[in-house]
Amino acid sequence: MLPVDKPYIIGETAFHHEGDVNFLKELIQTGVSSNIQALKFHLLFDLDDYIIPEHQAVDILKNISIPENKWEEILGIIDTSLVDIIFLCNDIRSLKWVNSIQNNFKIKAIELHSTGLNDLFLLEESTNFKGTVILGVGGSDFDEIKYAIDYLKGKGKDDIFLMHGFQNYPTNYKDINFSRMDFLSNAFSLPMGYADHTDPSDAKNAVISCLPQVMGYNVLEKHFTISPEKRIDSQAAVSLDTLKEIITLSNEIFLSRGKSNFVFSEAEKKYGNTGPMKKAMVARNDIKKGTKISINDIAFKRTEASSSLRQMDTMKIIGSEALEDIKPNTILDFSNLKFQFNINDFSQFYIDQK
Repeated sequence: MLPVDKPYIIGETAFHHEGDVNFLKELIQTGVSSNIQALKFHLLFDLDDYIIPEHQAVDILKNISIPENKWEEILGIIDTSLVDIIFLCNDIRSLKWVNSIQNNFKIKAIELHSTGLNDLFLLEESTNFKGTVILGVGGSDFDEIKYAIDYLKGKGKDDIFLMHGFQNYPTNYKDINFSRMDFLSNAFSLPMGYADHTDPSDAKNAVISCLPQVMGYNVLEKHFTISPEKRIDSQAAVSLDTLKEIITLSNEIFLSRGKSNFVFSEAEKKYGNTGPMKKAMVARNDIKKGTKISINDIAFKRTEASSSLRQMDTMKIIGSEALEDIKPNTILDFSNLKFQFNINDFSQFYIDQK
């Protein structure tokens, strides 16, 4: 499974290389140097399995697709100890190829694009992959998503990850609908990430990209570029500087979000310290040795020393006996009071309604 307990940034290369292997190699090296956690590549080996011959995009796809015989060379330059490899497979041939080499190369995950989410042939071949199957669910309704999940699980494939987001050249903020991530993650009890495609020229791009992490979704996919020229997928590709900004922001959000429990940091422990920060129970007046403590003997004040008792422990010391003479503003605790077990009795604070 993709790591979900810490920031996990996937650098999406897509078809930004436009079929240029050398450009892709440079893009890979740039991504690795930015300290992303994974690189994602689109594969398309059999055009006829993906698109009808008469489609106007056929010639473009032919030119921008890197052929099968080039990919082992590309994989050879990637140090998988530094980054994970993820393949989005658009056709059966490319998916079968990934499955055939998965024992030779460390491939973290495969992805089925939302355009083929319910393609039975892709779903069936995905069950042969040993790692995580990512389902791109952008633009897919509940039943389509459920169909894909049910199919995979029915074949014994439980390592499934959902990816929210879609490309709209670029995608408008108001169309992202981050709230759907909570709905889908809860509905299917599956981990989820976000693939951002907002305008890279927008000053808010880094913030928008990292917003799901505030919600607890640590996996983020981003297109990135090394070229100032307009290329395929440039509409969502951020510069290296923005990518680094996103990585930094992602880590800062992760640290500030903390964990959903009451394990305090050292700073928070200090802030919650009774005495120096929270008011401590102190003697309101002179208390003679042997005096039974009443509510009238207690005041709450900030002190320089720490107290072993908290404000909520007030009832524990009412009725206890002073072990020594106690001066005003002295912290009251069991160093100067004799502990006596009491059942909490708040009756003295009640207003007589009679």
